[in-house]
Amino acid sequence: MSVLRGASVRDALDSAGVAIAASGSESPRLDAELLLAHALGVDRTALYADPRREVVGAQARSFQDLVRRRSAGREPVAYLLGRKGFRHIELEVDARVLVPRPETELLVELGLELAPGARVLDVGTGSGAVALALKQERPDLDVTGSDVSETALDVARANRNRLGLDVELVCADLLDGVGARWDAILSNPPYVAERDRARLPRDVRVHEPALALFAGRDGLNVIRRLVAAAEQTDAALLAIEVGEGQSAAASALVQEAGFGSVESRRDLAGIERVVVGRR
Repeated sequence: MSVLRGASVRDALDSAGVAIAASGSESPRLDAELLLAHALGVDRTALYADPRREVVGAQARSFQDLVRRRSAGREPVAYLLGRKGFRHIELEVDARVLVPRPETELLVELGLELAPGARVLDVGTGSGAVALALKQERPDLDVTGSDVSETALDVARANRNRLGLDVELVCADLLDGVGARWDAILSNPPYVAERDRARLPRDVRVHEPALALFAGRDGLNVIRRLVAAAEQTDAALLAIEVGEGQSAAASALVQEAGFGSVESRRDLAGIERVVVGRR
């Protein structure tokens, strides 16, 4: 995409949409709108309020670069913007952490059902999405987020400090060293099977951190370890996000670990996305 000198907002969006669509994006128009609004320093609604506004100078060059990175490099829009909305908070994100996704909000919804003052551990917190969103909506809860990646925790700490939320963040490999006194354990662990690596969209496969994505041949390696560790804690609730088709196997693991009441919660696409065990 070349800079259209003096192009209107409408023309710039049309041109960018074509380029981004050609790269395989499922939402080229939305991508273009988000990137142009970012380049212009305005809200998306402003694009429709003044569609004849000219896109010129440094703003045009910035937009061209963002569109090039999105279309040719397939960088996730959230990384290009440096932020992503999640429930009622906005998180700073980059390639050190996964892009927060709507289906992960199911974990927050489960946390909202907990009794006042419950002690909650968000395992694999990444950007801090689940832990911070939960604390923002339920300040009475005692929330901790853990991650094996120190670089991911740097992102989570920055988000915590900017949002002013009282969430403890610790570096830990699953539950190793975090103690056993939890009322609830929530987790969006790595669950993509190695055999499915090539099927992932390039945005995810190339740009998002492999450590947070892949978990062995069947995608359950980390979940097996997590469930076994959770069995040794006081947690009465264990909720784990899983991939499509993994719910039955994960549910069996959770039940075998002593969580006698097990259910699956579906995401908006109808996929059994979160396995919930209670004891």
